[in-house]
Amino acid sequence: QVQLVESGGGSVQAGGSLRLSCAASGYTFSSDRVGWFRQAPGKEREGVAAILIGGEVTSIADSVKGRFTISEDNAKNTVYLQMDSLKAEDTAMYYCASGSPYGGGWREEYAYSYWGRGTQVTVSS
Repeated sequence: QVQLVESGGGSVQAGGSLRLSCAASGYTFSSDRVGWFRQAPGKEREGVAAILIGGEVTSIADSVKGRFTISEDNAKNTVYLQMDSLKAEDTAMYYCASGSPYGGGWREEYAYSYWGRGTQVTVSS
């Protein structure tokens, strides 16, 4: 059974950092694209970052560029989202997802086949 499990969320003050992890079980990321999405209360889910596994190709949303970094650890079958200089507006549930890189744009939810259940990030100002 394929599972994506996010971890690393929590509460932090503005300016702080968190590192989110997305670990896959029953599944190998291989040459997939893995993305991070977030959804704040009352808002639509939005793409934050994505990485092409093994290709060292990354995509970052303008709203987090320069503050967030996405990376992979193939040996651990895990993708990370390093979040620095956090702001109150980064408060959201964060989800990871994986899928074929040919299924659509990195921001398109339909391009991803598997989704985790999310991890909450709360930033207080």
